[in-house]
Amino acid sequence: MTGTIIVGIGNPILGDDAVGIHVVRALKEKGVGPDMVIEEAYTGGMNLLDLIIGYDRAILVDSISIPEKEVGDVLVMDPRKMGSSHSANPHDVSFTEALELVQRMGAEGIPKEIALVAVNIEPSFDFSATLSPGVKGAIPKAISEINRLLEPQKR
Repeated sequence: MTGTIIVGIGNPILGDDAVGIHVVRALKEKGVGPDMVIEEAYTGGMNLLDLIIGYDRAILVDSISIPEKEVGDVLVMDPRKMGSSHSANPHDVSFTEALELVQRMGAEGIPKEIALVAVNIEPSFDFSATLSPGVKGAIPKAISEINRLLEPQKR
């Protein structure tokens, strides 16, 4: 495989946590280039890493919770520079831990470029299949950031 993979991450029944999935669905409706693949992931850690191996570039779209930021703020981050984080799943590692592990092992096929487009949310464990207005309003900005990352001169 080569090209770019764009992965929307989240849980579709946990409200704003699903923003990454909503973003890639909206992006898919607009259409993407022939060397791009759009996927949805309801998992993280090693499973997410397995999904992006073999691509030249990966753009991950997910929710994040940073209290100092406003709900709906869109941030572009390098997951390799995010520091250590731990998975909420006791049977898996976080994406950051998985990436660090395979890099230490010298694994091949890891995308040269990995970016995280993150939408800031207020964490909640309420079951809902809809996004809050502030997070839903961030979808066009997240798509704009993805398009900016895809511009050839930005690589």
